[in-house]
Amino acid sequence: MGCDGGTIPKRHELVKGPKKVEKVDKNAELVAQWNYCTLSQEILRRPIVACELGRLYNKDAIIEFLLDKSSEKALGKAASHIKSIKNVTELRLSDNPAWEGDKGNTKGDKHDDLQRARFICPVVGLEMNGRHRFCFLRCCGCVFSERALKEIKAEVCHTRCMKKYFN
Repeated sequence: MGCDGGTIPKRHELVKGPKKVEKVDKNAELVAQWNYCTLSQEILRRPIVACELGRLYNKDAIIEFLLDKSSEKALGKAASHIKSIKNVTELRLSDNPAWEGDKGNTKGDKHDDLQRARFICPVVGLEMNGRHRFCFLRCCGCVFSERALKEIKAEVCHTRCMKKYFN
């Protein structure tokens, strides 16, 4: 069992150092921000709303949060800056044709491909997966990649709504 005359323990065997802190995977964190509601931690489903900080929520979770007047709100700090439904904007998102999602195997095992995003930029075609920056217009709720807004210099929305967003 050691220390019987033939072995000499080393320092690293005797001294236990501080435990290493586990690092959060940045890619996994970005995927979670784009796929799960910030308030309820459920998968995002339409209608999806966003606050001025850019956090995504399920609209029903925000309504339940606003109606709940109790003092102990679970995960309340994630939406503490939202005081009314006017503080959020309902998003008009473009579906990604490459995303299979719920169309896959419904029997037994199911694999969610987190590399494919559910939504894309309607102008450039970039996927909303956390690798690219996206913006939404407060006037109409249309969502675009930041690259599309920089490339197309216009004062109206790039989609069918054609609302002005600059004064």
